[in-house]
Amino acid sequence: MAKQKNNKNSDQFELKEFDGHRLVSFIYDPKTNLEGFIAIHRGDPAFGATRICSYQNRTEALRDALRLSKLMSYKAAMAGLKYGGAKSVIILPKQSQNKNNLLKAYAKKVNLLGGHFITGADVGISADDVKLMRQSSPYFIGVNVDPVKYTALGIFYALEESLKEIFGDKSLSNRSFAIQGAGKIGTAFLKHLYGKTKTIYIADSNLQKLKEVKKAFPKVIITSVEDIFKQKVDVLSPCAMGHVLNSETIKQIRAPLIVGGANNQLASPEIGNTLFKQGILYAPDYIVNGGGMISVVSEYENSKINDSKIIKKLDIIPQTLGKVIKKSLQQKLATNIVADRMAEKIFNNLNI
Repeated sequence: MAKQKNNKNSDQFELKEFDGHRLVSFIYDPKTNLEGFIAIHRGDPAFGATRICSYQNRTEALRDALRLSKLMSYKAAMAGLKYGGAKSVIILPKQSQNKNNLLKAYAKKVNLLGGHFITGADVGISADDVKLMRQSSPYFIGVNVDPVKYTALGIFYALEESLKEIFGDKSLSNRSFAIQGAGKIGTAFLKHLYGKTKTIYIADSNLQKLKEVKKAFPKVIITSVEDIFKQKVDVLSPCAMGHVLNSETIKQIRAPLIVGGANNQLASPEIGNTLFKQGILYAPDYIVNGGGMISVVSEYENSKINDSKIIKKLDIIPQTLGKVIKKSLQQKLATNIVADRMAEKIFNNLNI
C-alpha cells in the first residue's frame, strides 16, 4: 500500500485549546452563508452563549469556541451550578446577509443537539435576536431575564470584595476607574459606578458607542483604546474582548486592581503570575462575570422568574472571590491559578 502523503493542514485541529471536549461540531448552511462551531466542554446539558464575530479563518473561530466553552465550565463550577460549559461562535459573513434568516438557520442547527446545548446572547447577539431564535428552538434562554443586568451586578459585587482587600473598605467615593469597552457589559457596569466615584475613563474602538456613552454619562472621560491601560487609576476594568491582558499591555497598567466583565482576559496563565508578582490583584474573570450564567440557569430551571432570588444567588460571587484571594495570599500563588484548581476539582468531582 502506498504511503499516505503528509497533509500540511492535518494539524489544524490538533489545537492546544482542545481539552477533551465532549463535542465539537462545525455548523454550515449554504443558503444563508452560516458557518461556525458549537463546542461542548463538559456537562449535559451544557450552557454557553452564542456570539457572532469576524474571524480571519475557521481555525481562529474554532479556537475561540474551544477556549470559551472551557471557560464556561470553570464559570459554572465557581458559580455553584451543576452544569458544564459550552459555546457557539458564528463567523460573521464577509458579504452582507439577512441576519434574521441566518439566525433562524442557526437555531435549527441547535435543535439537532436535542437539548444537550443551551444557549443565549453574547457578542453580536441582542435580546431581540434571542427571542427570534426561540421561535425556532426551545433551547435558547435569556428571554425572560436580562443576563446583562445580572452580569453587571455580579461584577459590582466582585468589585466591592476586591476593594476591601486592596483598600480596606468598599467605598467608591474616592476611587478612579478605567473601563475598556463600552458595549453591553461595560455600559451596564458603568451605570453602577457613575455618580459614586471620583473619575471614570472609558475607551472603545466603536466611536458611535462612545458618543452614546458620553451623552448618557457626561462626566466620563473618553480616552483611546491605546491609552486606557496607561491611566493611573484604582481599578482597571476590561469589559470587551478577550486576551487584552498580555505581555505588552501589562507593562502599561498603573492600577493595583483588575476587575472586569470580559471573558478570557489573560492571554495566558503566565500573565496572571506576572500580575501577581507585580503586586496587582487580578479578580479571575469567570468568577467576576458569572452573574449572567446564574440568571439564565435560573430561567432554565424555573417557570417563573424571581428577581430577588436571582440577586441573592449572586452572593456566591464575592464569597468565592474572597476564598480565592485568601488562598492566593496563603499559598503565594496567582489568583487565576488558585481559581483554576478550585474549579477543576469541582467539575471533576461532579464528573460532568
